Amino acid sequence: MKFYSLNRQAPLVDFETATVLGQAPDKGLYFPEYIPQFAYTVQQLKVLPADELAWQVMQPYAGDCIPEVELRRIAAESISFPFPLVKLTNRISTLELFHGPTLAFKDVGARFMSRCLGYFNRHNSRLVTVLVATSGDTGGAVANGFEGVEGVEVIILYPSGKVSPVQELQLTTCGHNITALEVNGVFDDCQAMVKQAFMDADLTGRYQLTSANSINVARWLPQQLYYLLAWQQWQYDMPPVICVPSGNFGNICAGMLAAKSGMPAHHFIAACNANDVIPHYLLTGLMKQQVAIATISNAMDVALPSNFVRILEMYDNNKVALRANLSGASITDDATRQTIKRVYTETGYTLDPHGAVGYLALHQYLQAIPGTKGYFLETAHPVKFPEVVEQMTGKAPGVPEIVKPLLLKEKRSIRLAASYDAFKQWILAR
Repeated sequence: MKFYSLNRQAPLVDFETATVLGQAPDKGLYFPEYIPQFAYTVQQLKVLPADELAWQVMQPYAGDCIPEVELRRIAAESISFPFPLVKLTNRISTLELFHGPTLAFKDVGARFMSRCLGYFNRHNSRLVTVLVATSGDTGGAVANGFEGVEGVEVIILYPSGKVSPVQELQLTTCGHNITALEVNGVFDDCQAMVKQAFMDADLTGRYQLTSANSINVARWLPQQLYYLLAWQQWQYDMPPVICVPSGNFGNICAGMLAAKSGMPAHHFIAACNANDVIPHYLLTGLMKQQVAIATISNAMDVALPSNFVRILEMYDNNKVALRANLSGASITDDATRQTIKRVYTETGYTLDPHGAVGYLALHQYLQAIPGTKGYFLETAHPVKFPEVVEQMTGKAPGVPEIVKPLLLKEKRSIRLAASYDAFKQWILAR
């Protein structure tokens, strides 16, 4: 398998090179030269052991870059925790993706990528520097996945005051080879700084840089796995409507890729908060300019979703074909709060704000299309958003055992202005 840049001004590369580079030299995102079809029938996919399923999905992308025994280990370790599909109503279920080490869906991609990079760097004497921008959960997942990996350092940029307390502790308390930069800006500032760093000859000449955001194929592609694990648990004859709380659009892009490879799916919904650039595009065909808006579903506070270009590529930029498979929804903070309250009152289930956005967007779609059923992704544990959850349910979310030691730690971060010059000056002065 080779990967090409979506800007089409860079050479084809293999999986290892795409992973190590993160972004192509022409500033484009890497995309597989073809979309592999699953080797199993839909019925066989239902009963395939999870570890075998994970290896089968990832093998065509990795190709000869990773030996079978190593790829099987990496794939198995990336899904070594539960992914339950929980029924809430007769028509709505939720896929819980918060049972990993940092209680967020990004644990899968972060674990897969860290292990791939560790393997690729096993004989390399040069330090690999991983740059990652986070709007909430990516930073913690990457910090956990890469902590202690030999030959790799991680630099995390996050917007000051715009991540939850637990999220901040997860990305600022690792130490060792993990450094957290607290940027006085928004996520888009952090993401722009990371992207510019890859184009800066002063930095690329001095550091071996790569990215751990979902722009990296090793972060993006393994997110297909939990959609297939959900399919194994789907109990209805009809394919599901799948609703994904969406920020940078890597998650929903992975799900749509799995569907292109043969996974049954009736329709996808990109559930967004007030940052509605993509829902607006799907309705009008126009990509508006917008500055990121802070919301209570902070991991989705992204005005310029990087991965949407991959979705467009999947559909050959055919807007009609895309709209037949993807809808968008924009949910306000007030509606998010009321959904948390209503679902808790009616079902006893506690949603986090991102899950609430997903629930309401799915509910609205199913109401308009009789006879359909679906699931939404619950992408983070409610304990990460204690204030809004307790306000709307009257009860503080339970604290998982894995979080309790974290609450006793003290954050360690470096404050930074929201400018690339400030970041460059800091990294060169170390």
